[in-house]
Amino acid sequence: MAAPDTDRAPAGTSDEGRTPSVVCSHVSITYRVYGVGREENDAEGSVRRLLSRSTRGVGVREVHAVRDVSFVAYRGESIGIVGRNGSGKSTLLRTIAGLVPPTSGSLWLGGKASLLGVNAVLMPQLTGRENIWIGAQALGLTPAQVRARFDDIVDFAEIGDFLDLPMASYSSGMGARLRFAISTAVTPDILVVDEALSTGDAHFRARAQERITQIREAAGTVFIVSHSDKTIKSMCTRALWIDEGRLLADGAPGPVNGLYARKYGRHRQVWRQRFEEAARIEEVEGPEAAARYLRRWERRTAP
Repeated sequence: MAAPDTDRAPAGTSDEGRTPSVVCSHVSITYRVYGVGREENDAEGSVRRLLSRSTRGVGVREVHAVRDVSFVAYRGESIGIVGRNGSGKSTLLRTIAGLVPPTSGSLWLGGKASLLGVNAVLMPQLTGRENIWIGAQALGLTPAQVRARFDDIVDFAEIGDFLDLPMASYSSGMGARLRFAISTAVTPDILVVDEALSTGDAHFRARAQERITQIREAAGTVFIVSHSDKTIKSMCTRALWIDEGRLLADGAPGPVNGLYARKYGRHRQVWRQRFEEAARIEEVEGPEAAARYLRRWERRTAP
């Protein structure tokens, strides 16, 4: 499929005067995994596999990473993406960043999307100083712009004397700070943050939150993937829950995290029993009675 459209907003996407930045319409992403097909245990089958030059016997499995996802993101929003490992959230964000084309559906971007992290161009054997020059120019900065922003990048990364040591000698937290500092040296229209904040300490997360707020105030849109409900609640104005490739919830971070925890959290068995009881009440007394029953627990567990 062609690259995401970035010309103008699709008709019918305005919401109370807000300007859309991402319109995701029925997007699905499927990829193929190649592996060994049906095994033949007999000796004749083993000889056949050795002699055959064809691909017969090689299994092909389609993986539906994202299934029919639709949403509209607006400028100034910070959107958290929650879901288990393998749920499709990172694949969806890589599509927004232009790295993975959608198999079907359409994607419109109101500006340029940037995936946080310049790992593809940073080199562990080079120093932090050298990697700042490489990474910043890879983001489109001119040498003059890199010189003008160099000290700010170093100050934010807080790597001290390690600036002139190879990145291979950095801790995971130091590497995360430097990547974040380089990646946000340019204010992008759409910033995609995929687990980059998970390795930082509390001080770094506070500074990163301040930087993300600045990007939002500049009418940018931020997407954050995180397994930390505290990160989602503190840094995001909205959350999307992706489960097995499908969008199950879209709303305020507190309620969305609550729904996610009910299915996969510590008390998931308790909630499973409550929903089973609600289903029984609905059959006997009707949907209103079942809703009243669930609202009792909503009041007790409200975020």
